[in-house]
Amino acid sequence: MMSTGENFLSKISSPEDLKKLDPADLVKVSEELRQYIIDAVSHNPGHLGASLGVVELTVALHYVFNTPYDKIIWDVGHQAYGHKILTGRRDRFSTNRKYKGISGFPRMSESDYDAFGTGHSSTSISAALGMAIAARSKGEKRQIIAVIGDGAMTAGQAFEGLNNAGIAKSDLLVILNDNNIAIDPNVGALKEYLLDITTSRTYNRFKDKVWNFLGKVGKLGPDARTLAAQLEAGFKSTILDKSNLFEGMNFRYFGPIDGHDVLHLTKVLEDLKRIPGPKLLHCLTVKGKGFRQAEENQTVFHAPGKFDKNTGELITAREQTPSYNEIFGKSILELARMNDKIVGITPAMPTGCSLCIMMKELPDRTFDVGIAEQHAVTFSAGLATQGMIPYCNIYSSFLQRAYDQVIHDVALQNLHVIFCVDRGGLVGSDGATHHGFFDIAFMRSIPNIVVTAPMDAIELRNMMYTAQLEKNRRPFSIRYPKGNSHIPDWQKPFEEIPVGKARLISDGDNVAVLSIGHPGNDVAEVVKKLEKEGITVTHWDMRFAAPLDSEALHSVFRKFSKIITVEDGVLRGGFGSAVIEFMCDNGYNSRVTRLGIPDYFVEHGSQEELYKECGFDSDSIEKTIRENLK
Repeated sequence: MMSTGENFLSKISSPEDLKKLDPADLVKVSEELRQYIIDAVSHNPGHLGASLGVVELTVALHYVFNTPYDKIIWDVGHQAYGHKILTGRRDRFSTNRKYKGISGFPRMSESDYDAFGTGHSSTSISAALGMAIAARSKGEKRQIIAVIGDGAMTAGQAFEGLNNAGIAKSDLLVILNDNNIAIDPNVGALKEYLLDITTSRTYNRFKDKVWNFLGKVGKLGPDARTLAAQLEAGFKSTILDKSNLFEGMNFRYFGPIDGHDVLHLTKVLEDLKRIPGPKLLHCLTVKGKGFRQAEENQTVFHAPGKFDKNTGELITAREQTPSYNEIFGKSILELARMNDKIVGITPAMPTGCSLCIMMKELPDRTFDVGIAEQHAVTFSAGLATQGMIPYCNIYSSFLQRAYDQVIHDVALQNLHVIFCVDRGGLVGSDGATHHGFFDIAFMRSIPNIVVTAPMDAIELRNMMYTAQLEKNRRPFSIRYPKGNSHIPDWQKPFEEIPVGKARLISDGDNVAVLSIGHPGNDVAEVVKKLEKEGITVTHWDMRFAAPLDSEALHSVFRKFSKIITVEDGVLRGGFGSAVIEFMCDNGYNSRVTRLGIPDYFVEHGSQEELYKECGFDSDSIEKTIRENLK
């Protein structure tokens, strides 16, 4: 037994070490774990608020359950820092989100304690049900726990999982981590429903009495437990003046309880281990708990960058030029002032995508629909049928979740929905779950959609302007990367870009480079460098992956036997593939070298490190041009 005077966390290399402690020591462990996370994230940026909010819950879960035999799924995974530290990765936590270091999200390949990879939200209940059914089929007595935030609970898949689990009769515990915020404050009817439960004084007084009663009768056998559950459900419905949503889906509902009382949490979890069937425990937590600045400014301290751990002051240097998403936010507000049909839609990312800029001035024309990408797309389609012009802003990796809606609800009906695809390409330290690899490839294969990738900030503004013009009433996709535009004087008057027309950046004789999107800036720098050596390069900023500029491509293939394509998307089926298809379809026989993201899931690291790994950074572009000249 460890003495109370020493540092507990330094002696915990696995949950087995945690279990050696007295329950009373868990309060000190929680304090140390919270401070460890603050210290680490202050100088190695990552997700802070979410993990601080579940410190006590993390400690209690690993103290009570037999992990990794029992399975814990964290949804969304950015709340799993404490989990990683307690499960053998404390000494490697300094490498969190760094190149070749540990991931910022749970990963099955990283640790047996990571039961399921969760970089995107709302998948935990479905995965947990699959594990529970498998355990039952194999005769295993595993406990399966899904820890899901109230923001993640707003997504359709979470309800699909609840609906199926309620009739599957499997032993499954869903822990609802209710802190009333995802990245931005939660929205929608579920938020109001949970608020009703948590603020009902009568219900909460009654709940404490029921809990004590159930604890006593639960020892008397299954018949007593069944009777107690029926009484409990009836009283809950009466007091709340409505049916309990979760009980209505055949889940036993417990709570709400204080998610920061680690001693009470351990007792409750021990009780729930003995209750069979699907259960839901409603825990009330505070995002950023224990760090005042993170509690007071929860959106900023979701992922604050570097900060002073004593004062909370953000110390990350501000870029001289605005980010692409900031340019989007300011530009859509300008366009909305010009055109009263324009509306903005985002699935729970108004700050992340900068739609909040328009939301402040035109709240009736901006819609945060919660973590619900499928709904966001079809909602946009519905708006378009009535003559509105929706700008639907979704991160590239999240748009994957709404691919059917893009095809069936928008493209098939040729509706005027403008997709602003943020975080296209390699996003950096968030890693494989968040890279925007695939949007060029999967969007260009869909009929009717214009697929674009602006090279710079001015092109982004002009593409947004072009997309809303009456003569371009069709689906439109505009993708842009995470990061800064590198153009300080970007706020120029809007100009129309002819749909399907590329832009000639430089004209040369030695080799041709066709780029799309932001990597064109690196190509342009390399071309200028080579000019000093007498090497001249024809560089086209193609702008459009669909439709391609056939006139520009004909001119290139007629003149050059060696052509290079550059993109920050997946090579299989991407822009370079489109160029090769054009070459084959038109009988040309040039040598085409494609630079882009190779055929594997690229891990986390800085964008510069990942560009180099994938072979389309400036040095790689220059090397490829020189090799083609040989």
